[in-house]
Amino acid sequence: MKRILVAGEKIISTPEHRIVLEAKGYQLLLMQELHSAISLILEDPPDMLIMEKSFGEEKAPFALLNAVKGCLQKTNIPVILIVDDKQVLAGLDWQQYAVDDFLVRPFAPELLRARIRLAEARMIRVFDNNPLSRLPGNTSILRAIQKAIDSDESYGVCYIDIDNFKPYNDRYGFSQGDDVILMVARIAVNVIDELAREGSFVGHVGGDDFVFIVKEDKVKPVCERILANFEVVRNMFIPDEDLKVGCYVEKDRQGRETVFGLLSLSIAVVITGAHQFIHYGEISTTASEIKHFVKKKEGSNYMIDRRSLV
Repeated sequence: MKRILVAGEKIISTPEHRIVLEAKGYQLLLMQELHSAISLILEDPPDMLIMEKSFGEEKAPFALLNAVKGCLQKTNIPVILIVDDKQVLAGLDWQQYAVDDFLVRPFAPELLRARIRLAEARMIRVFDNNPLSRLPGNTSILRAIQKAIDSDESYGVCYIDIDNFKPYNDRYGFSQGDDVILMVARIAVNVIDELAREGSFVGHVGGDDFVFIVKEDKVKPVCERILANFEVVRNMFIPDEDLKVGCYVEKDRQGRETVFGLLSLSIAVVITGAHQFIHYGEISTTASEIKHFVKKKEGSNYMIDRRSLV
């Protein structure tokens, strides 16, 4: 059960409030004393905090919120602030009240439950996003892949990898490497938005790895456009002296000097049709096998499953 610390006297004001929340699987930890609430946050942190604005203000303003910020066991605990009409009208400094949502009393049990679910969903979205690209991260990616697998329509789950990215990072630095990652993210988003917006998805696994999902009939045009657009802008990120040579020498993972090609993209595509997959892990395994082959090709390429190179 998800544990909710309820800090204040008049939040769970009727038995109905408790019944509605507990019926949905929430365990309510009711506290009216500041020291006990802070101790719980520090020693056995809950999954969410619902607190009255006035809770603990006389003894130590913002003490409970500060304890939540400093919690190391369970980061980013969602916080819902309970306020009165007058407090809202007077204006609140939301920089000091670092909360995720607020509710004005009185409120129905169903409204409280809805705001709890909203806070949970918002937290999942915000902290799943990749901090660099702001694209959905691994949790969202796995859900999107599973959704494509379960669909009656056929989709292409496409994994993008930037070839020779590690030696590029070593040569030019992480800041320029981040610029390349952002460039690839923008290309993927813009192409899919233009050619295959309906039912599509773009996510950032991390580093130089991305995943996008489009309907099967959109796979070829989207992959071809992404690769073409990448070739157009790639040279903006490579100095002229390296462009003239067409390669650069850097140490590989074993510390040996190795000749690396310039930046390129490899896209491994897995088709979900005919319900041949059950679990997203199967998609990932197949994509890894395809990526192994497509990355051996010179320059930017994409490969569709069944070893069909285009």
